[in-house]
Amino acid sequence: MNVTIAIETIFKKYLPSPFTIAVLLTLITIILAFFLTDSPKDENHLLTILSFWEAGIWNKGLLVFAYQMMLILVLGHVLVLSRPVNALIEGLSKNVTNTASAVVLVSVTTMIAAFFNWGLGLIFGAILARKVGEHAQQNNIPLNYPLVGAAGYVGLMVWHGGISGSAPIKVAEKDHIREFMAEVSSAETMSLIPESISFNATIFSWWNLLLFGILLVVIPFVLTRIAKMAKPTNMNLDVYDLGKNSKAEKIEGAEKLDYSNWFGMGFGVIVLVAFLYQYWDSLSELRITPNMLNFLMLGLAVLLHRNFSNFLNAVEEAIKGASGILIQFPLYFGIMGIMKSTGMVVAISDFFVSVASETTLPIFTFISAGIVNVFVPSGGGQWAIQGPIVVESAIKLGVPLPKAIMALAYGDQITNMLQPFWALPLLGITKLKAKEILPYTLLLMCVGIVIYILGLLFL
Repeated sequence: MNVTIAIETIFKKYLPSPFTIAVLLTLITIILAFFLTDSPKDENHLLTILSFWEAGIWNKGLLVFAYQMMLILVLGHVLVLSRPVNALIEGLSKNVTNTASAVVLVSVTTMIAAFFNWGLGLIFGAILARKVGEHAQQNNIPLNYPLVGAAGYVGLMVWHGGISGSAPIKVAEKDHIREFMAEVSSAETMSLIPESISFNATIFSWWNLLLFGILLVVIPFVLTRIAKMAKPTNMNLDVYDLGKNSKAEKIEGAEKLDYSNWFGMGFGVIVLVAFLYQYWDSLSELRITPNMLNFLMLGLAVLLHRNFSNFLNAVEEAIKGASGILIQFPLYFGIMGIMKSTGMVVAISDFFVSVASETTLPIFTFISAGIVNVFVPSGGGQWAIQGPIVVESAIKLGVPLPKAIMALAYGDQITNMLQPFWALPLLGITKLKAKEILPYTLLLMCVGIVIYILGLLFL
C-alpha cells in the first residue's frame, strides 16, 4: 500500500495537468531541435523551428484526426447514457452475490465494451461498478468496493488493441501512413510503406485476438483470487442518476420535433441504412476506419435515445470528457511538426535501429510507449508523436508494420493502470479515490505486461 501512496503522491506533486505537460513537452522539443539539428533554410534557426511548430499545429489531416478521436469518445459515452444500455447495466448489477462475482461481471463486460469503443468501455465500466455497489449496499451484500472499481477500469488496458484503437484504426485509412511519413522517410523507405493496413493484420489478427482472449480469462481470474483475500468495505452511496430522458412541461410548434420519438428514431434508421450502403465493402474486408465507426455509433446513439432532446442532453454530458483532446492534440501535432521537419524522427529511429534488432524492437517500442503514455495520456496524441519513429524504425529493421504498431498500442494502454488521468471519470462516478484502486490496477498492469511481452516475443 505504501507503494501506491507514493505513486499517487508523485502524480499529485510532480506531474502537472496533461495540458501543462503538453506545453512542457513542446518547449523541450523546441530546445532539443535548436541544439541538435541544423536549419534547412538560410534563416534564423529558432524562428524556423517555430514555423515548423505552427505548421504542425494546423496540419489539416491531423485536425481531422483529432475530431475523429473526440467523436469516438463522445459517442461512446452517449451510448452508455441511453435507456437500453441503462437497463442492461441495471439488470447486470442484480446478478452480483459477492465480491468475486462482482469483479468477474464488471471486468469481463467492461473489457468487451472497451474492445468495441474505448469511450463506451470507460463510462460503462464506471457506471456498472457504481450500480453493483448500490445493489450490494441495498441488499446487505459484503463487497470490497474499491476492487470492483478497479475492475471497472480494466477496459483501458485493452482498448488500444480494440476496434477504436487510435493507431490501428488510423493506419486502416487509405494513404494515412504515406501522408503521415511523407516529410520523414526517404523515397526508398516510402516505397515500402503500404497504402493501408487492414484490421485483418492488426485488431482482428489471430494473435491479437488470442492476447485479448487470454486477458479476458486471466484478469477476472486474478481479480477473483484477490477478492477471496480482500475484506468488505463500507459504502455510503446515493442512487446514481443515469441521465433520465428529458420531458418538457409544454411542447409547442416546431419544438415537437425535438421530442418526437418517431422523428428521432427514423433519422437513426436512415443513418444506419446509409452506413450499411456506404461501408459494406469495407466491412467485408475488415477495413474499419474512424469515420465508419463514428457513423455507426451516431446512428445507434440517435436510435437508442429515441428523440433529439434526449440525444443532445447526453451529448452535453459527454462532451465534457473530450475537452482534453480538443485543446491538447494541436500541441502534440506541433511537436510532431518540429520532429518531422527538423529530421529528429529519423535521428531517433536511427538510434533505435542501432541498439535493437528485429526481435527486440517491438519490446523496446512497447516499453517506450508505456513510458510516453505517463506523460502523454492519449493514444491519439501518442500516435502523432511516436508513430513516425515506430514506422521508420520498423521498416529499417524489417519488423512487420502491424506488429510494430500493435506493440505501440499495447504499451500505450497498459500504463493506463498506472496513469490516473483517464480514471478521473470513473473516480467521479464511483466516488472512489485513486489510492483505493491503484493497488489493484498496478497488480493488473504487471500481469498485462507479462502477457503482452510474451505475446510480442512468441506470437
